[in-house]
Amino acid sequence: MKQFQTKQENFWAGEFGDDYINRNSGRDMVANNIALFSKIINATDGSIKSILELGANIGLNLLALKRLLPDVEISALEINDKAVIELKNNIGEDSKIYHQSILDFKTDYQRDFVLIKGVLIHINPDILGEVYKILYESSKKYICIMEYYNPTPVSIPYRGHDGFLFKRDFAGEMLDLYSSLKLIDYGFVYHRDNNFKQDDGTWFLLSKI
Repeated sequence: MKQFQTKQENFWAGEFGDDYINRNSGRDMVANNIALFSKIINATDGSIKSILELGANIGLNLLALKRLLPDVEISALEINDKAVIELKNNIGEDSKIYHQSILDFKTDYQRDFVLIKGVLIHINPDILGEVYKILYESSKKYICIMEYYNPTPVSIPYRGHDGFLFKRDFAGEMLDLYSSLKLIDYGFVYHRDNNFKQDDGTWFLLSKI
């Protein structure tokens, strides 16, 4: 297996990333994601023609977005080999798929809507600035961040491992870094929702002005 810059990248490219696929592959997740993204897309101006997801795993977020926006151009980046195989099957070979780490990604062209969901929490805090830059430069207009929120940075154990889960105000840090970004909307989704469960994440929709 290729060795990456950080232990977090190697962690997700390897066996732990393989196991994650099995824990997060239920088809009910697509319905849950449709409910989530319908709120987020409704807060945009209707101009989304292209989407890029960084850390797409097997593509369950993108499947939901394609249901909501059938004609949208889909692109996805994913580090894990096994996830990429399922990703191709789920979103189609005609979609643009980047099989690499976020840190190796070079923006080829900007998309209208760039998504990152449950990924920043697993990025080494020392290189978060690089990832924020990639998010910003990859977006023509909208950036959607959905992660575990905490007002101050904290690291917590993750399935018996230390140094692989971080909570902080990711969206706030991007707003501070880039004065051309503004907050459009935000919300929280709860793991005990009666109908459409998510993993206690907070989403933020940012837009370039």
